[in-house]
Amino acid sequence: MKTPIRFDYTYPVSASRYRIARTVLLLPCLLLFIHGCAVGPDYCPPKVSVPESWSELPQEGKASPESLVQWWKTFNDPVLDSLIMRAVPSNLDLRIAEARVREARFQRGAIASDLWPSLDTSASYSRSRRSAGISTIPPSAKIKRNLYETGFDASWEIDLFGGKRRAVEAANAEIDAAVENQSDVFITLLAEVARNYIEVRGYQRRLQIIYKNISTQQEAVEIVQARYNAGLSSELDVVQATALLATTQSQIPLLENPMKQAIHRIGILLGQKPGDLLTELTKESQIPHTPVTVPVGLPSDLLRRRPDVRRAERELAAATARIGMATADWFPKFSLTGSFGFQTEDINAFSITHSRLWSFGPTVRWPIFDAGRIRANIQVQNTRQEQAMLNYEKAVLTSLEDVENALVAYTAEHIRRKNLTEAVNANRRAVELANELFTKGLVNFLNVLDAERSLCTSEEELVQNERSVSLNLVILYKALGGGWENEPS
Repeated sequence: MKTPIRFDYTYPVSASRYRIARTVLLLPCLLLFIHGCAVGPDYCPPKVSVPESWSELPQEGKASPESLVQWWKTFNDPVLDSLIMRAVPSNLDLRIAEARVREARFQRGAIASDLWPSLDTSASYSRSRRSAGISTIPPSAKIKRNLYETGFDASWEIDLFGGKRRAVEAANAEIDAAVENQSDVFITLLAEVARNYIEVRGYQRRLQIIYKNISTQQEAVEIVQARYNAGLSSELDVVQATALLATTQSQIPLLENPMKQAIHRIGILLGQKPGDLLTELTKESQIPHTPVTVPVGLPSDLLRRRPDVRRAERELAAATARIGMATADWFPKFSLTGSFGFQTEDINAFSITHSRLWSFGPTVRWPIFDAGRIRANIQVQNTRQEQAMLNYEKAVLTSLEDVENALVAYTAEHIRRKNLTEAVNANRRAVELANELFTKGLVNFLNVLDAERSLCTSEEELVQNERSVSLNLVILYKALGGGWENEPS
């Protein structure tokens, strides 16, 4: 705690002017003393160690720091761009987060007001009657009495030990935490819109495959039926072909249902009714393609990019400041109070000179016995700071885990895509050969059915793989904390 500066001075003036001059000169010294004294620990950002590189960096990734602002544009999908630009100003969760930022700022203003003096004004009138049976009251005294009062009351609790300034410090940290929470909601919104949009396109691609296979299988049923009518095939081939066609047709509702649910979800994310986007999004389109390279960046970038990590750090700062708030209760409270006004019994005889009244004086309040309340409150704030520190460390580790898991999934699906592409090409050739041999009567229809089942399965797996690659890239961008540095207007 800094020692207050003292001044010795002498002026050949009157006593009242001397007291005024002394007060004026001592006030800056008092403010300097107050500003330099604040109990409790001073906050220092924690230092955490992170790996120098990712253990699962994909071949398409870049380890150098890159900007991830507006990452969704790397998919080169105008519909996705339009959906995201519409979602940002209208999403309800994001608007709630913005309102919480304003709430934190207003709350800070309310807390900071305690640093300043308060001034109140009041006016009152009362009429009273004394008892005539009290002998100590002179007979000439008035039994009934009017009293008119008006004036100002001022008070100022001097923040000598910094408890109120620590409260402002905590409020500033809470504002920062609310801003980071808004950023977290923002990148979550981007990821959710992109994820549901990719899901819609994935279901549409699977439906395209289903409809194509239905068309092919209907032709196969007609061919087998004609061969059966000509006596060149058995009824078993007709039944098997019909069963395969019905099984394929039964998959349509299973794909249309989640596709419409994803469209409904996008509508809610855009702040619209669930069915408002059905006409727009039921138009078929391809799954958004992933870019050639992915700007993964470095693990150390997460401490700057991830809003949940930054929010946890700001919450730790607020918890540290609250220790100072609790510690300040150990020390005395110094207040300056004063009042000035007028009081009279007869409004007609009111005189500014004779009716005025005033009072001024300092007040000291120091808790002597509180049954351990202050000590317990300090321990509570210490344990809350410990929890905030552990939560910050957990947020850092969780962010590293999210990125590593996203990199593993993204890399694995990329490798799997090559194998599935080869399987689809081979199964298509197998179907051609099976149909050719069946037409020549060299194999039975069971070979054709097996080949078509394999082709249908491999094509659907390839589509799901394309969907998974795009979804995993969205998850990776979200894990990296991309998109919040420059929010679209």
